[in-house]
Amino acid sequence: MATILIIDDDREICATLSSLGTRLSHRCHSASSLREGRQAIDSSAFDIVFLDVRLPDGNGLDLLPELTEMADPPEIIILTGKGDPDGAELAIQGGAWDYILKPSSVREISLTLGRALKYREEKNIRSEGETLNVSKIVGTGPRMKASFKLMAQATRSDSNLLITGETGTGKELFARTIHDNGRRAGGKFVFVDCASLTESLVESTLFGHRKGAFTGAQDSRIGLVKLADNGTLFLDEIGEMPLSIQKAFLRVLQERTFRAVGDTVEQTSNFRLISATNRNLDEMVENQEFRSDLLFRITTMRLPLPPLRQRPEDIRALATFKTAQLCLQYGMAEKTMDENFWETLENYDWPGNVRELFNIIERSIIAAGTEKNLFAMHLPRQLRIQVAKEQIRKLTGSEVLSDSSGAEPDEDVRMIGQEIFQDIFDRPLPSLKSFKGASEKIYLSELIRQCGGETGRILLTSGLSRSHFYSLLKKYGLSIQSDETRS
Repeated sequence: MATILIIDDDREICATLSSLGTRLSHRCHSASSLREGRQAIDSSAFDIVFLDVRLPDGNGLDLLPELTEMADPPEIIILTGKGDPDGAELAIQGGAWDYILKPSSVREISLTLGRALKYREEKNIRSEGETLNVSKIVGTGPRMKASFKLMAQATRSDSNLLITGETGTGKELFARTIHDNGRRAGGKFVFVDCASLTESLVESTLFGHRKGAFTGAQDSRIGLVKLADNGTLFLDEIGEMPLSIQKAFLRVLQERTFRAVGDTVEQTSNFRLISATNRNLDEMVENQEFRSDLLFRITTMRLPLPPLRQRPEDIRALATFKTAQLCLQYGMAEKTMDENFWETLENYDWPGNVRELFNIIERSIIAAGTEKNLFAMHLPRQLRIQVAKEQIRKLTGSEVLSDSSGAEPDEDVRMIGQEIFQDIFDRPLPSLKSFKGASEKIYLSELIRQCGGETGRILLTSGLSRSHFYSLLKKYGLSIQSDETRS
């Protein structure tokens, strides 16, 4: 018996589907809007969701990402009118199981529902038998859960896999985890950095060579392709592979045979191929920088990894994991993180992703030394400055504040502002009141110096009234020579 949710503002459709589901011994619930649908999903778990595209308070397709990113997402059947441009294509792209055109016959609806339930049953049985070891991968957010599901599919298969993602997102870690959990775990995981392969030695490195095949080949050497026999061959940054070798490698993928440099005998290697890249291979194909037939061969499956800025909910878990690891490695007592430390990490956009985060955590631990707590002060100055500037930009709408007339400050003011920011990050911050007072006193002192103590110039430069200027002098215990005394 399944639990079904019908989200549709057409009462007749809801009644028809509910009646059908009840006759098939399923529990059925109805909602007439997106809001009611969300409330139902938040309070109960559903196996099937019938989702209308056009609802009174929005487009039903807007709910798809929320449903598909759930820990145990329901199977979604889209209800769409004939000729609706938001129907079939967007539904399938968004992760829906199927779509039904309204109106449809009871028989057609029954067949679609039956297939969806059978698929869900088999999927749940398969999931129960999967016990992947993902202890080295940190992430609990919806985007990482989606990546874990694709990884589980890749683990069950021997198909060629392409892992895509920005630098530092963990492509090699995912590849190793797939190998360790797959049927080839007993074989070798052979890493090949395509970016470091020189065109003159790439064939020798991949396929091996015989003694005397070229100058310097004093001994025969087994290539990495043969080394990966019965294991996994991981081609990192495959987008950097020279065009001249792509054709030769294509044959290896098709036939699993190759010939070492200088040899006449063909060898075989039964490897599973996993490739990775931070480049857009489809664009490279269009620009004739990558072979389309090779791309077709290496992408039986794709596993895209999200950048860290799209999974901020995982930053604390990643930082905690790395801190504990490093403290153990360095023989240090366990460290805790101040809330301001967390806020700074979470307000940075992490262009270098997880790799950059781990590097920053290590630098912070080294900076803290024997101190028990990690504060924002322990983070690199440039990172803190960048976070501060971004927060100011969000608050003010620009990098630099304009003066009251709307004119931009000159370059000297920009430089002074940058120096002040760098200086305050070198020590613990005072209270805002103390900082304002110190800044005001420094400004007045420099103002008096640059204007040579001439009151007229001081008032013109600062925009202060005479009475306000003298009250500030009194407040901070400053003095200037009067115009009469100097003359």
